[in-house]
Amino acid sequence: MGKYTIGIDFGTLSARCVLVNVADGKETAVSVCGYRHGVMDEKLPSGKALPPGGFALQEPQDYVEALQTTIREVIEKGRIRPEEICAAGVDFTSCTMLPVKEDGTPLCGTERYRDEPNAYVKLWKHHSAQKYADRINEVAKQRGEDFLKRYGGKISSEWMFPKIMETFCDAPELYGETGSFMEAADWIVMLLTGRMTRNTSSLGFKAIWNPRDGYPPEDFFKELMPGMEHVVSEKLKGEIITIGSCAGRVTREAAALTGLKEGTIVAAGHLDAAGASVGAGVITPGRMLIMMGTSSCHELLAEQELYVPGVCGYNHDCVIPGYIGYEAGQSCVGDHFEWLIKHCVPEAYCREAETSGLDLNTYLSGKAAGKLPGETGLIALDWWNGNRSILVDGDLTGVLVGMTLKTRPEDIYRALVEATAYGTRKIIENYTACGIAIDEVIISGGIARKNPFIMQIYADVLGKPIRIAGSRQNAALSSAIWAAYAAGEANGGYSSLEEAVGHMAAPIVRTYEPDETAKPVYDILYQEYGRLHDYFGRGANPVMKTLKTLSVEQKKANERGRYA
Repeated sequence: MGKYTIGIDFGTLSARCVLVNVADGKETAVSVCGYRHGVMDEKLPSGKALPPGGFALQEPQDYVEALQTTIREVIEKGRIRPEEICAAGVDFTSCTMLPVKEDGTPLCGTERYRDEPNAYVKLWKHHSAQKYADRINEVAKQRGEDFLKRYGGKISSEWMFPKIMETFCDAPELYGETGSFMEAADWIVMLLTGRMTRNTSSLGFKAIWNPRDGYPPEDFFKELMPGMEHVVSEKLKGEIITIGSCAGRVTREAAALTGLKEGTIVAAGHLDAAGASVGAGVITPGRMLIMMGTSSCHELLAEQELYVPGVCGYNHDCVIPGYIGYEAGQSCVGDHFEWLIKHCVPEAYCREAETSGLDLNTYLSGKAAGKLPGETGLIALDWWNGNRSILVDGDLTGVLVGMTLKTRPEDIYRALVEATAYGTRKIIENYTACGIAIDEVIISGGIARKNPFIMQIYADVLGKPIRIAGSRQNAALSSAIWAAYAAGEANGGYSSLEEAVGHMAAPIVRTYEPDETAKPVYDILYQEYGRLHDYFGRGANPVMKTLKTLSVEQKKANERGRYA
């Protein structure tokens, strides 16, 4: 058996790489590398301002730097030889996609398109393609397309085809020169192996594809947008491979870049949340894994296919082979708390936190924990970055009700935490109402490991025990497990996924039990959340969309005036 596998998790702001012992799952070394350009939502690297309306872009070279830095660092930290690594696995946020030339070169790296926003990576939370998502949903409903059922009744602006349509309409020359639109996970795999492949995990959840029917037919795309009828054959090239399969082997060029040995097996890429179940040992139905970070994804397995409105999607064999994988999500979780910390915390709090040796999240959590449920007098809608489930609408925005002159930052912090918990409860109740049982909730991610206050609120709001996944880098660990499975026993890995998970998954490290005294108050607050949710989210009052449209128009007018 090979001694180690590597798992690389490309998140929203950084990449995390783990070196894992194949025999027992021990994480021998960890490396984290932040992206130099971060999330570009105001301007491009050249300084060119981005249009208003929800752009969220990234620079693909940041991923290359992170790939090189983290792999070399874990090899050095682990004090191992590259030949001791039998395989590598990669996961990525999704749909995070980029246009490339036929050879995989990103078009944003060319002189011609360095100032074209559509040439850059469109991050999962890029929402400026909402009108194209609306068009896809309109045409699909008119035609009675069955695929809408697999995506909860709506295609999200975060998915692949709305983003491609945006490029087709707003940057037609770029669209014409694009050899392929690639999920970033598949692009990284191509960098490592030299092979253009497409993984079923990302395709099934983000690109209107399923193993039985493939993509929608050409006449659908023609009706959607004349000129796009050949988008699949012309712009989505590459062999479709299943999650857990071998995508290829590390090339000489990739070995020179990363320090891996040439010929090392590389597993099929996958989207971060869908693949992360294995690291927490979630490979059977009835157990929900919530992958919590800047946003949250809720993964669930089932043996039967059931229509669930408002989910991100469901598909066969895209999470765990042999099961139907369901995914729901919240577009904004940790980003709520970061927004508050960056923009709404007074200097006195910053000084006090620094004096106490605490980061601001921990400091605010401590102050907020001193309040009882309902004591803040606040309730919020967790839509600072739109609603992914169950309303599937990127144009929705946040709400905070109950502010007074006595409201303090910790009150708002607690209200935002509670709102994200209410959003998760809404998702769970939506699943159970459709006949999918959820017996256990497991949460992974940095927030789950670092913030007991938030986890206790989730237990209290959901009325369920919350179990915490054992690895601080669960997504990266999961990629390492998939790599061991892709390698197979003959190459130092495992012959079955169950065997790989049994040896390498991290055990639960903590359980938060619900406080029964908190539940009656949270039930009242949750009812109010539900009223606000339906009033603002289901069309009774379109004030959010009116304000957002007006804001975009006025920003454009302001820019025209400034640069005239």
